[in-house]
Amino acid sequence: MSTAIVVGGGPNGLAAAARMARAGVDVTVLEASETVGGGARSSEYLAPGLLHDHCSAAHPMALASPFFKDVNLPGLEWCAPEIDCAHPLDDGSAGAFAKSFDTTDELLGADGRRWRQMFSSTANRFDELFTDISQPVIRLPRHPFTLVNFGVRVLPPATVLARAWKSEQAKALWGGVAAHAFWRLDRPLTSAVGVTLTAAAHAHGWVVAKGGTQKIVDALVADIIVHGGKIETNCRVSSLDELPAHDVLMLDVVPATALEILGDRLPSRVARAYRSFAHGPGAFKVDFAVEGGIPWAAEIAQRAGTVHVGGSFEEIAANERAVVDGNMPSSPFVLVGQQYLADPSRSSGNVHPVWAYAHVPHGYAGDATEAIVTQIERFAPGFRDRVVGTAVRSTTEMSRYNENFVGGDIIGGAGSPLQTVFRPRVSANPYATGIPGVYLCSSSTPPGAGAHGMCGANAADRALAGLK
Repeated sequence: MSTAIVVGGGPNGLAAAARMARAGVDVTVLEASETVGGGARSSEYLAPGLLHDHCSAAHPMALASPFFKDVNLPGLEWCAPEIDCAHPLDDGSAGAFAKSFDTTDELLGADGRRWRQMFSSTANRFDELFTDISQPVIRLPRHPFTLVNFGVRVLPPATVLARAWKSEQAKALWGGVAAHAFWRLDRPLTSAVGVTLTAAAHAHGWVVAKGGTQKIVDALVADIIVHGGKIETNCRVSSLDELPAHDVLMLDVVPATALEILGDRLPSRVARAYRSFAHGPGAFKVDFAVEGGIPWAAEIAQRAGTVHVGGSFEEIAANERAVVDGNMPSSPFVLVGQQYLADPSRSSGNVHPVWAYAHVPHGYAGDATEAIVTQIERFAPGFRDRVVGTAVRSTTEMSRYNENFVGGDIIGGAGSPLQTVFRPRVSANPYATGIPGVYLCSSSTPPGAGAHGMCGANAADRALAGLK
């Protein structure tokens, strides 16, 4: 029997382990922390009975993921909010979209038709599109015409696509989704993340895992064990020499950590690429316990699973540019998660878990807590008075919580145009390290961040092919 070691028990490491265990490989997962899960953990760490996701929360790609379709994990249930996303403005209005284009038409008024024209063709074929964009760029696509149509839409900067809409509400709504790229919105390909997330919403919804994102991890762990795999926690790996004999090594780590583990065994060209791999802006996270929920001035935001807090499109673009340039804006872009609307089991009576983080410069050493509270209060007067508990994770604490979150970068690497297309290096097989049997499988590989499992599954597929 072939043996495999997976270093790192985040969702991609677990996906790689599950894929190989199902193929009959003897797999052991080694995780440095006390628990596996990486950014996909949940707990009642703020207050008993109040369930917060630690990082990954909504999962737009989950239902389209070929990996999740293939493994069909038992006990994993998805819940959808009534409204997927809302974006309030200072005048009390808001842009918003729901899974249904008909509902979105009503929400966006005159811009509803333009919204449908922009995203419907991609949404209608999203699953076949995701089978291609969840793979490395240098390959023969399975659905070339769908991929070309997508490519034409996402090549322009997000600032260019914003011109498609007339209303401030629709423009701001688009800007908030595009800002998930953690990059300047006036650069080429910064529309890619926004178009993908929006199309995914209309195809499947921005779903959450019932019982918390932790349930994804729990299901993967159970699947690994039932297929003969093993999980070992509190097991830090610093060097290849520390590991027992194995046929395959999977690294669910960022390139810099892979460089440390593999050392001078790496081919020089790969080592150079790993050294030059860049990390982007950070996330400063604040979890809230809120009595009665957030009193958004825009009623539609009270029904939305995700609320983007950032003001107008122009304000978002300016603040994202500042953050990428290393400057902390006074009113940062804030993402607010109200997962309890889709999954009421996360609340405790009339006290609800609210998940929020701000985009801040890489490695930001300041305290953004008040800036986040002020931004939410700006669009929800009285919010501050309803908060009965908070828990804060700065960029430094985020990187301690998960060593892959370098400088608070929660998406595995800067969202620059080059790294959007080629990560962690230009290669037909970016998972390969150049060392036989050793593969990188973290979110620093295609298709990038998200609890979709595809980085791990793709790397495992290459490893299994190598074993054959």
